[in-house]
Amino acid sequence: MLVDPKTDHKNGMYPKEGELPYYRPIGREIEIFEHAYKNKLPILLKGPTGCGKTRFVEYMASKLGLPMTSVSCHEETSAVDLLGRFLIQGSETVWQDGPLTRSVRSGGILYIDEIAEARPDTIVSIHPLTDHRREIFIDRKNENLKAPDSFVLVASYNPGYQRGWKELKPSTRQRFISIQFDYPDPETESEILCRETGISSSISSKLVKLAEKIRNLTELGLLESCSTRLLVDAAKLISTGLPSRLSCEVAIVQPLSDDPDTIRSLKDLVSLMI
Repeated sequence: MLVDPKTDHKNGMYPKEGELPYYRPIGREIEIFEHAYKNKLPILLKGPTGCGKTRFVEYMASKLGLPMTSVSCHEETSAVDLLGRFLIQGSETVWQDGPLTRSVRSGGILYIDEIAEARPDTIVSIHPLTDHRREIFIDRKNENLKAPDSFVLVASYNPGYQRGWKELKPSTRQRFISIQFDYPDPETESEILCRETGISSSISSKLVKLAEKIRNLTELGLLESCSTRLLVDAAKLISTGLPSRLSCEVAIVQPLSDDPDTIRSLKDLVSLMI
């Protein structure tokens, strides 16, 4: 997870120019990413919502000094949305690059978030970028665009963490090297909350214990569990003076469910632990 790049909550000072934002690795993901970059291999980040996948890519972009383009996929995301289209401007027809095309041209990191949500034909359209060819064909311009050595394709998805969640086809999944993410261990997660928000270790420990309890409450049937992101949001509210239980209600309980009985159970748990 990353600290807000604009401020360092540990010492209250803005980071100096050129300094990297804080990131707390939970494994060897930094080393793996650097080797994938050297070998021009696409990377797939797998793990539950809010466990730090996007923030990790932001950190690596800063560390490697590369521009980063992020695309959030949904069921209507088409190849045209990624590659670009012709637009009418006055009396002229002008080509406008899409985020994928811009990223390839600039030689930066293209981060495709929730790639499994995109339409199958859209996913297939990026396959030439994921093998030895490292190129994309823009049929509307009749242009074959080769990726420079600095280009990195990174995608993420949540395999099996939600009921009915879409899975990637093996033909796509096997084109990437994969890094597995999960929620950090309690000590690391508590450290992240302290560094991100400036709250005390006693409060961060209580929030982490609350998260652990919620993650183990399988009988509630939550579609998503309590993520590190939700804990950071609650900690930020607490750090600026909002009461702890109210912060947990609006940042953790309400985002997790709309069911009145489930909300009531979660609020009782908050009252017991916070």
